Amino acid sequence: MIMEVTKTDLIDQLLDSSPGDGLYELRHARKKVVEATHAFHELAFLDPQLHTSQRSDRLLAASLTARESGSPALAEEYREQLKTTAASQGHLLALDGHSEAGPALRTLARYATTLASEPAAADRNALQALTAAGWSVPDVVALAQVMGYVSYQARMVVGLSALGQLARAGFQTTGEPAEDPGFVHPAHLPAPGERLEINGYTNATLGWASWLPIQQLESLTAEQASVLDTSHPTARESDYYMLLVRAPELLEQRSLVYNAIMYAPGGAARHERELASAVVSRFNGCVYCTSVHAQRFEQLAKRNDVIAQVFTDPRTAGTTARERAIVQTAIALTEAPADFDASTLQPLVDQGMTPGEIRDILSSVAIFAWANRLMMNLGEHVRT
Repeated sequence: MIMEVTKTDLIDQLLDSSPGDGLYELRHARKKVVEATHAFHELAFLDPQLHTSQRSDRLLAASLTARESGSPALAEEYREQLKTTAASQGHLLALDGHSEAGPALRTLARYATTLASEPAAADRNALQALTAAGWSVPDVVALAQVMGYVSYQARMVVGLSALGQLARAGFQTTGEPAEDPGFVHPAHLPAPGERLEINGYTNATLGWASWLPIQQLESLTAEQASVLDTSHPTARESDYYMLLVRAPELLEQRSLVYNAIMYAPGGAARHERELASAVVSRFNGCVYCTSVHAQRFEQLAKRNDVIAQVFTDPRTAGTTARERAIVQTAIALTEAPADFDASTLQPLVDQGMTPGEIRDILSSVAIFAWANRLMMNLGEHVRT
């Protein structure tokens, strides 16, 4: 789908960040992350093909998700947008928890609030309540993407705001990273070594089964096929991607955001991004994501000692002061973003991490607020 993209970036707007200031330059050094994040936002909320009811549903879910994710300014932004969409009275009532909103919108509001605050509790029954209330599978997939996105967006706003406080205190920004011709996608890395099974978490390879009907290969549209080809090397073999491709434009931009955060050269070491991702996933209770990123850490770092600690108790994990700082930052931004500030980042500074490295750790944590909520609440891990 081709649509005109507006110039106003909501994250920049909320950060009061503009060209020339340190935080703007630091964030925009990851140009692909910024562009794909903005493109997802435009598609999710401003696509001219959206019906008023669809846009209202998304803005309702977005405002509630932002509120529960520790960003009142973001929640208010979505609230104000909802008021200007010709939203139904039911949407406005649901925003404030009124019973008169009607059963369907109360179901959506309850799901959004639960998914934002306690993702492990937004289970199969909660998901299927949305389809029972009348939403189609593509609309449910799109709503799940929106709620995951806002969970990510809120943490980016919170984390970057804290980083901006440090930047104003004297941090220097990093430049545009160079392309890395030696990049190898994790799907093609060697298998990890020693098997770990601790507290229900594993570094073994797991499968994933959707709770909703997936797109069938034989009925893929040309657009869906193209999106799958750019999302992941084995996307057509995955229930996860074959479900998300029910909303292909959103999947495309979400994949671009994810890949630009996790695989870009420069900045934080890739194994440290994987450690942060594994910690977030373990803390949120996503067994599947924890296993995948435990493996990737091991493949890159050639060890699994800290992974065993993460499986045992993420709050005490870390074999070095630097690892412990990364782990504690990941937990803080995951658990209580409303309390996250510059002081939370000080241990990373004390370990010599540059602004660009800290930016990448924050981005890795934020993207897994999104990834976990999709993986945990659209299906379940299975042992293969």
